[in-house]
Amino acid sequence: MPQTSLLSPEEVAVANLRRLAAANLQAIEGNPLTADDVEMFEMFERERWSHDRRRAYILAQANRLAAE
Repeated sequence: MPQTSLLSPEEVAVANLRRLAAANLQAIEGNPLTADDVEMFEMFERERWSHDRRRAYILAQANRLAAE
């Protein structure tokens, strides 16, 4: 997984707002985030992962699940 720079506190705050807005839209569409999804995104914010690192993590998890 690529190790890139950490997000600034301001960038984390923006990412948090976007996550909350996206979660609301997903709920409206009848596809709410699972508790595991929320936990994962909260971890990203808590650890200040870059967007590239987040994307790589999600893709690796999807590829792992697809291979099962």
